[in-house]
Amino acid sequence: MPEGTSATPHLLPAAPDVVAARAAWLEALAVEKGRSAHTVAAYERDTRQFLVFLARHLGGPPDLAALGALRPADVRAFLAERRREGAGARSLGRTLAGVRALFHHLAKHHGIDAGPARAVRAPAKEPRLPRPVPAEAARAMLAPAEGWVEARDAAVLALLYGAGLRVGEATGLDCAAMTPPLERLLVRGKGGRERIVPMLPAVAALVERYRAAAPFALDTGPFFRGEKGGRLSPRIVQRTVERWRHALGLPETATPHALRHAFASHILANGGDLRAIQELLGHARLSTTQIYTAVDGGRLLDAWRDCHPRAAR
Repeated sequence: MPEGTSATPHLLPAAPDVVAARAAWLEALAVEKGRSAHTVAAYERDTRQFLVFLARHLGGPPDLAALGALRPADVRAFLAERRREGAGARSLGRTLAGVRALFHHLAKHHGIDAGPARAVRAPAKEPRLPRPVPAEAARAMLAPAEGWVEARDAAVLALLYGAGLRVGEATGLDCAAMTPPLERLLVRGKGGRERIVPMLPAVAALVERYRAAAPFALDTGPFFRGEKGGRLSPRIVQRTVERWRHALGLPETATPHALRHAFASHILANGGDLRAIQELLGHARLSTTQIYTAVDGGRLLDAWRDCHPRAAR
């Protein structure tokens, strides 16, 4: 049994052939496939829960033949029980992934039919609402500081919060796209889609401050540079925000992408049009942008009160 799992094989409610096959699978995950101890422990826990359920569901410890005779309804019954116990959609999806992985191993090495596990669809995940960085914290991250590295970091973060760029879009900018005067910026986003983003004067000023302070000739090649002159790594931006997060006492949800969320949420909160925000963010579908309406429910309520004919006056 791989290190990091808490399995006690002789206590597992399953026949010896299942116990041995499962132990070999977990060992292969850790040794041959190089899965982390955390992942192996999660798969051990999830498949243990499944076998405990089957022992009750089938009236006794299942053997390989019993596993091979399962139907999709049996797998769904297990997920239904876990849901009644309070498991959410994400947890259920992970559990099902573990069960499917076990059955894939059993199908490959023991001829067990993995179809019943594959036939069950994972529950739809609840959408995670964006958690934007508060406006005060975002402004603090853009405060001027000494040194070209600090000027670079402030300029990058200004593009995330002030122009709605993704981290990779900002670090991927080349000098040719940053020719003054910076009034509009051509950004190449996901899927190669291009969009024009207006540059606020405050954002342009921070970019120009970095340009003047940088110890490199920013004529060609990447615009944002690491300390050795190569293209700035997104990981450096992540570390910068981590430092700000600790300094400002922000939660772990305060990431570089949360600055992009803040860009959209704060525009919406101040009356911005959802279609315009979609264009600024480079979303292919409006439904992707609409998640911000859940973040700013207060503005929607105000709009209803102002515009709906049945609203109380």
